[in-house]
Formats: sequence, C-alpha cells, structure tokens
Amino acid sequence: MADGEEDLPRDVKSVKTLLKSMGVENYEPRVVHQFLELWYHYAVDVITDAQVYSEHAGKSIIDSDDVKLAIQSKVNFSFSQPPPREVLLELAREKNKIPLPKSLSGPGMALPPEGDTLINPNYQLAISRKRTNEAVEETEEDEGGSDSKPNPSQEPRTDLHQNTPQRVSFPIGPQRRR
Repeated sequence: MADGEEDLPRDVKSVKTLLKSMGVENYEPRVVHQFLELWYHYAVDVITDAQVYSEHAGKSIIDSDDVKLAIQSKVNFSFSQPPPREVLLELAREKNKIPLPKSLSGPGMALPPEGDTLINPNYQLAISRKRTNEAVEETEEDEGGSDSKPNPSQEPRTDLHQNTPQRVSFPIGPQRRR
C-alpha cells in the first residue's frame, strides 16, 4: 500500500480495496466516508431490527436467525425488482391511448389550455351576504301586536340573493397584463 495507508482504520482500507477491486482508480476522498456512513447506518438498522425480533421471540440475546430475518426484511423492503417489460409496455399503451390536450395556437410559444396551466385560479372563497334588515324586521313585528295583519312592507323578505353565498376566485401566480 502507499505511504500513510498503514495507519488508516481497517474499515477505510476495506472500502479502498473494494473500490480498487471494482476497477475504480480515481475518486474523491469523501467517497470513502460516504460508503462508511452507508455501511454503518445499514448495520445499525439491521442490528436494531434483529434486537426487536429477538425480543419479540422472548430471547435475551440476538442469534443468527434474528440477524438473517432482519437482513431479509431489509432486502424485501429496500430493494424491489422492477415490473416485467411486458407490464410496462401494456401500461404505456394504456396511457398513450389518451390524447394530449390541444394547445392554443397563436403568436409566441404554444401553451396548453388555461384549465391545464398553473396560472388558472385553483381555489374559491364562499362569501355569504349578511341580511342587514333582519333584526329590524323582527323588532317591528313584536311592537305591532299579534292580532293585527302585517303590512306588506313589514313582511319578511325572501330574496334569494341574500341567502346564497357569493363565489370569488383569485389567481395564485403573478398577475399578467392583457
């Protein structure tokens, strides 16, 4: 080994040997540290899972079966095989059956319809109009007496526009000048 590599930790030497065996000659020094960090995190995760499996089985120490189970669970959940090529081709055919939205033709860059863009308003506020004369009408009816026939001007109003909320939309992005 080169000068100064004799006093390196054993794990660093192992990573350098692994890189050299893979044909990697030039690399930044922090690559070794990144490999070591990855290995340490993986080892801690496996040992922690093995400890949980051992405690679940009612054992006081971790044995090889617990470690094997922890490694197998890491492999099953961390590394998954991609779907077969035929499945991907079928999904692509299904997706490609749907035509793309038509773009607006005009001067400048072709853009999709405004409904498909991010500048379209994407939320609404419901503002209800308050009835201002409602309280006044109730007090006039109480003062007029119960046996007198109410005057048409004193009858409660049933205007529909007072009870329905008004919808207001605001664009999120910066406003464009037209």
